[in-house]
Amino acid sequence: MATTQKAYTLQINDMPSRNIGAMNSGRILSYWLTYVLTVRIFLALILWILIVLPARAEEPCVILLHGLGRSADAMSKIENRLLEDDFKVWNKSYPSTKLGVGNLAQSAIQPGIDYCKGLSNTSFVTHSLGGILVRTYLQDKPYSGRIVMLSPPNKGSEIPDVMQEIELYKTMLGPAGQELGTDANSYPNTLKPIEGEIGIIAGDRSLDPWFSWLIPGPDDGKVSVESTRLTEMKDFLLVNHGHTFIMRSDLVIKQIRHFLQTGMFER
Repeated sequence: MATTQKAYTLQINDMPSRNIGAMNSGRILSYWLTYVLTVRIFLALILWILIVLPARAEEPCVILLHGLGRSADAMSKIENRLLEDDFKVWNKSYPSTKLGVGNLAQSAIQPGIDYCKGLSNTSFVTHSLGGILVRTYLQDKPYSGRIVMLSPPNKGSEIPDVMQEIELYKTMLGPAGQELGTDANSYPNTLKPIEGEIGIIAGDRSLDPWFSWLIPGPDDGKVSVESTRLTEMKDFLLVNHGHTFIMRSDLVIKQIRHFLQTGMFER
């Protein structure tokens, strides 16, 4: 009887130590799992900082610039296609008929540069006056990106030569509209060559016969084919489209995408 009592007493006395041991093992396992999870989270954060953030910073970005008297909606079809190609895109309206070219260049482009995180990571796609704004902005700036200009009046247009003294024309197209003539002192003809890979797409079909007669040679209704060219351009493409809607052509948009990716138009 005494032996049985002793054994029972030992079992009762031994139970707390066993429970404590089990509890300690559980705590050790919990601490170990917490440690492993913390290390994994830390390593994942380091990888995100080293790999993901630089990749995002280098994400290609494109600034779109519409023409005189137009809005960002004119470039929306290009915007949507570039978004499909995983470009970041800046496409905002600017008051093209309210200011002169010099003032417009800074106010229209700088917000886009800020959005794109710097000039070195930025390309441009422009229509008409937008090309003159980019040339203005990039005067004396180092630049190695790509620019696609659609129907740019790089040597001016004959329309302002004839129309700039007409009050209705002044009212509708504002200061910038007066600066885009063809004489040697007109704004486009005073600009110096710029850096970067430039591709120019010009149209040779006029939907504006009332203006085409003012323009010598093939033209798009607003700008002659010859006037679109630059000595520093890398590639040139002529398409059978008019000035007003050239930016909505599927063929033109395909060529824009190809130039931004390769630096050349597709032949």
